[in-house]
Amino acid sequence: MAMTPYQPPFTITPEILSLTVEIGELIGQINTSSALSASPVLRRTNRIRSVYSSLAIEQNTLSLAQVTDVLYGKRVLAPPKDIAEVKNAYEIYEHLEELDPFDVDDLLKSHGIMVRGLVDEAGQFRSGNVGVVDSKGQILHFGTLPQYIPDMVEKLLNWVKNSDLPILIKSCVFHYEFEVIHPFADGNGRVGRLWHTLLLSKWQSVFAWLPVESIIHDRQAKYYEAINDSNQQADSTPFITFMLSAIKTAILETIAASEKARKIQTKIGSEDRWTIVEKWLKKHTRMRNADLQNLLGISTATASRLLREWTSEGKIVKERKGSYWTYRLRK
Repeated sequence: MAMTPYQPPFTITPEILSLTVEIGELIGQINTSSALSASPVLRRTNRIRSVYSSLAIEQNTLSLAQVTDVLYGKRVLAPPKDIAEVKNAYEIYEHLEELDPFDVDDLLKSHGIMVRGLVDEAGQFRSGNVGVVDSKGQILHFGTLPQYIPDMVEKLLNWVKNSDLPILIKSCVFHYEFEVIHPFADGNGRVGRLWHTLLLSKWQSVFAWLPVESIIHDRQAKYYEAINDSNQQADSTPFITFMLSAIKTAILETIAASEKARKIQTKIGSEDRWTIVEKWLKKHTRMRNADLQNLLGISTATASRLLREWTSEGKIVKERKGSYWTYRLRK
């Protein structure tokens, strides 16, 4: 008797179809303007937001500013575990292009990096039973029994690889089913969101830099509600709808940020950088390297060069403020 092909349960609704079409059109706008690919500062800012948001969902205590400082090599007073989570997550996000989204070994390797030094079974499927809980500690469901996990994960990845459905829909189905299987002792949410991004980035590279995780964080209650609704219906339709809506919002926000960055660059064409910085310092008093990057839409190296030049010219004064350097106007 032939075995029934693996098929995750869900329904493609008119709303899901509409969101899929809208997202495709919005991606076309980003690719046409290429503002994101042309702005290393915007890409790095988005990636930091992704890391911060994905970890914040899992109760990491660091603020966005602290996460930024950690990733810029600055000293941060925070629990070592939380700092390690930030460094681990950023490392694996930086290696997205090297990962095969359909390779179980790459999935295990990514988990190993994500929870390195934090979990005993890092890079391994869990050996014990587990109950999946939401942010309030309420049990959502019980994960797949350990002995069935390798087979279930492999079947899920093969389905995503071979199904003819749009990857926008398949990636959402993967995200939900991955959380239902709950293959790891810890880090399932982080790895599931990472893999969702990875799947989409292999379709359109811009997804590697879209902070979808930040939208999930902003709508965290609805994220768990969508998982609950899908659990109750025994299919992932509510979760697919929620995630597509979050992806659409992330794209719209990125388009808006790209337009802002473009306007800044246009403004700089008619008004020199120092005039812009001088006005900013008169209002904010002190500036950090990261502030200059965001203000002018430039790289870290360019910001460092400009700050050195203005310091040597006597326009600004370099001073230590806590664990980092700041710059102020010379009086």
